[in-house]
Amino acid sequence: MMMFGIKGKKCTLVTKRLILCVILTNIMLVLYCLRKPNQVRIRGSQEDMCPLRLAKALKKNVTKPSQSTKSQSEVCSPEVNMMFMKTHKTASSTVLNILFRFGEKHKLKFAFPDGRNDFFYPSPFMVSQVKDYRPGDCFNIVCNHMRFDHHEVAKLLPADAVYITILRDPVDLFESSFHYYHRAVPLTWSIGGENKLAEFLHSPQTFYSPEAFNSFYLKNLLFFDFGFDNNLEADDPLVSRDIQDLSKRFDLVLIAEYFEESLILLKDTLCWTMEDILYFKLNARKSSSVSRLTPDLRAKALQWNGADWRLYQHFNATFWARVEAYGRKKMEQEVNELRRRNVEMKAICMEDVGAVEARKIQDRRFLPWQPIGESSILGYNVKKNIDPKFKTICEKMLTPEIQYLSNLGVSLWLTRLWGWIKDAAFTFA
Repeated sequence: MMMFGIKGKKCTLVTKRLILCVILTNIMLVLYCLRKPNQVRIRGSQEDMCPLRLAKALKKNVTKPSQSTKSQSEVCSPEVNMMFMKTHKTASSTVLNILFRFGEKHKLKFAFPDGRNDFFYPSPFMVSQVKDYRPGDCFNIVCNHMRFDHHEVAKLLPADAVYITILRDPVDLFESSFHYYHRAVPLTWSIGGENKLAEFLHSPQTFYSPEAFNSFYLKNLLFFDFGFDNNLEADDPLVSRDIQDLSKRFDLVLIAEYFEESLILLKDTLCWTMEDILYFKLNARKSSSVSRLTPDLRAKALQWNGADWRLYQHFNATFWARVEAYGRKKMEQEVNELRRRNVEMKAICMEDVGAVEARKIQDRRFLPWQPIGESSILGYNVKKNIDPKFKTICEKMLTPEIQYLSNLGVSLWLTRLWGWIKDAAFTFA
């Protein structure tokens, strides 16, 4: 009888949480539909494009690197017009922090969403999703999460804008995405056992439907983010076509596994300085939440995300071709310098322990957004009695995406409402 009672309580708890998740999902869908702007595509009109005269005016606040920071052969003007395609679970939040700091420092104009931290993802991007957008408006930087549409993005930026994105090994990305989003994907709720990820990979078609709510988080998420069909098989000719299309659209593709090398290439491409690319790793997970995949499970995850694997293979090859062109020895020297500068900033900015669990973060300004029902994302504590001349830059480097967007004046009422509802629901459950 006692065992039955315990099982009954567990069943009630699970049922209660599932019901709450369904209710919350419906609430957010209603709010989304009410808030979603009227999205009408207007194609082919020059009046919708960023005028060249305004594009030139946007550069007036940007200072050029001094001779002390750039060698004579490297003297150039910093690029200020850019699109960063922020992909999911790829260290993109760390890159975003770098872009926020650069844009804020040089008083650049961001194209921001309204009411939330993304451009109504997973809907395809449209310029009407940009806060206060009017046809002909010109921006320097577009960098928030979206489902990519090059034609729409191009309306916001000058013709000389640099297009950048970042990729990650699809197996590791899938593991991270499954862990982070599975409570928001109803398809996973019926998976039994303690290791839901392993159960899913042993028989993915049993738990997957392309039409299901949020199913895109479970298959070829990179392909989906770039606006393509994430249900294509790896050998489908459309996959090759889509990869070639991206090759024409993007000037630089970063690789998360080689993050420091990626930032050096970013610095070189944009004619920035080492100071511009200093960083602290944001949105890192505590190690206990990471699933250790066996070789067999990794192979299954790779096959299941075959389109993403082909995408990654292609741009990993182009990445290393860029490194070779840059020079291996020069790259090694630059990476070592970046590491040295980052270690210096860590000693200046944060407590000795480094990244800590959410419950140990003393100032909510530095508390990162957490997945539904848990607190697995690490954050930082700013050093006590920090040198006043470093206080501002340290705080900016340690500030998570949501708080930084608020600091830049972005209204996040819908994002914050969802955060409050999900946290309250799981506290109640």
